[in-house]
Amino acid sequence: MAFLKHEGIHAKAPRPDLILLDLNLPKKDGREVLAELKESPVLKCIPVVILTTSASEMDIQGSYQHHANCYIAKPVDLEGFLKVVKSIDNFWLSVVKLPREPRS
Repeated sequence: MAFLKHEGIHAKAPRPDLILLDLNLPKKDGREVLAELKESPVLKCIPVVILTTSASEMDIQGSYQHHANCYIAKPVDLEGFLKVVKSIDNFWLSVVKLPREPRS
């Protein structure tokens, strides 16, 4: 979050075009991160793709309620995972028109 908020040593960090977010993060729960991102006036316009092992309907509903842009359950095999990553890259970084970083 410090990187995204340009805090401390991350003051000059580039703004990402897209955030891939796992719900099962080791230190801070991905659900909390999503809520924090979408509550921020500066960060809420960055698309967030949930890419996680959970196929739970509760996680899917909760992610969309917190304004995730899409939800993808990670395939368990490497070939399937690479296919999903390529499709994310193709759609979000080639097809979609993303907003530019707001000027300060």
